[in-house]
Amino acid sequence: MGEQEVGSDLKKQPNSSHCFVCGVENGIGLRMTFYELGPGEVSATYKVPDHFQSYPGIVHGGILASMLDEVASRAAMTGSPTRFRSTAKLEIRYRKPAPLDETLHMRGWVTEERGSRARAKAEIRLADGTLITEAEALLADYPEPVDDEKLAALGWRVYPD
Repeated sequence: MGEQEVGSDLKKQPNSSHCFVCGVENGIGLRMTFYELGPGEVSATYKVPDHFQSYPGIVHGGILASMLDEVASRAAMTGSPTRFRSTAKLEIRYRKPAPLDETLHMRGWVTEERGSRARAKAEIRLADGTLITEAEALLADYPEPVDDEKLAALGWRVYPD
C-alpha cells in the first residue's frame, strides 16, 4: 500500500470497501484517502508503490488517470458525501513523468455546477510544486438513487486513520 500524509485539520471523506482508488479492503488497489479543503475542493497525498510503475521508477499513466478521475469526482461530492457522480468525460494532459519515489500532491476543484452535471479540474504535483499532470472532468449524477442499504453494501463510511 502507498504512503499517505494525513490532514489533521481537514474533513476526511468517506471511503468504500472495494473501490480501486479508495477501497480500504482492496488489496490490489490504491487505498487512497481524500480530504475536503472547502466547498467544491478536495486534496490527497500519495506515494505510489512500485507495483504501479510503467517504465522503471515512473508511475503508470493509467494510475495517474485513476487518481485524477477520483479527485475530480470527489470535489463534486463535498458537502454531500452520498451524491455520487460518474465521469462522462475526462481530458488529461501529462506534463512530466511522475516518479515512484516521491509523494504526489493532488487537488480537485469544481469549476461549474449545473443541475445534475458538474465540471471539475484536478491536478497532481510534486512537493516542490512541479505540475505532473492535470485534467478536466465532466461529471453526471449517478443514475440510480443510493440508499442506506447500497451505502452499507459499498462499505461507504469514514474509516479511522
